[in-house]
Amino acid sequence: MNVRIPLDHDTAGLPLKLEGDLELPPTARGIIVFAHGSGSSRHSPRNRQVALGLREEGWGMLLFDLLTTREDVSPEARFDIPLLGRRLVVATTWLTRRPEAEHLPLGYFGASTGAAAALIAAASLGARIGAVVSRGGRPDLASSALPQVTAPTLLIVGGDDKDVLDLNRRAASHLRCTYRVTVVPGATHLFEEPGALEEVVRLSVDWFDCHLASRGEGAMTQRKTQNPRGR
Repeated sequence: MNVRIPLDHDTAGLPLKLEGDLELPPTARGIIVFAHGSGSSRHSPRNRQVALGLREEGWGMLLFDLLTTREDVSPEARFDIPLLGRRLVVATTWLTRRPEAEHLPLGYFGASTGAAAALIAAASLGARIGAVVSRGGRPDLASSALPQVTAPTLLIVGGDDKDVLDLNRRAASHLRCTYRVTVVPGATHLFEEPGALEEVVRLSVDWFDCHLASRGEGAMTQRKTQNPRGR
């Protein structure tokens, strides 16, 4: 369903709402919130493909635009990583206040600069975020937030995306959480090679299954204990 996430104002001081798409099946195991890279949007075909793969495994999705149309024409806004991180926190807080989502575990999937925003938001929200996956991300842009991230973090990088791979390895050394840097051989930055994005989907499913699914099962058990008749 199409949703609008309210903010107090945009960078020009105007009231705004961010456009998003929320998919939440009745038996969702949790929700993955997507953060796209600069110059992209919630319509990113690569993120949509990953979202579809996760959806098929029972995960709910929130894909939304981190910037308004007015803001997105500004290179300064596109690369304002602290701003993008704050937007992600606002969207996550809005999501957790929805009755159908408030008890579900949350994870982040970030691409390119969106990965830095996801890590900043994960550091800010602490235990509320259960896992993070980065695809071709720039975790180095999260800088001082990296040691504050507690969510298990998977950094997926193309083997032929050598500069970004080096940046990911350097950034990973500052993480204090459970993490892994996984290289997809022969893939470049956009994972356009045959089978590359499918491998991203597989790796992401495995990571969320391992680190996020158990949080959802615990929450479900708690709800049943608190409300055994399902009222």
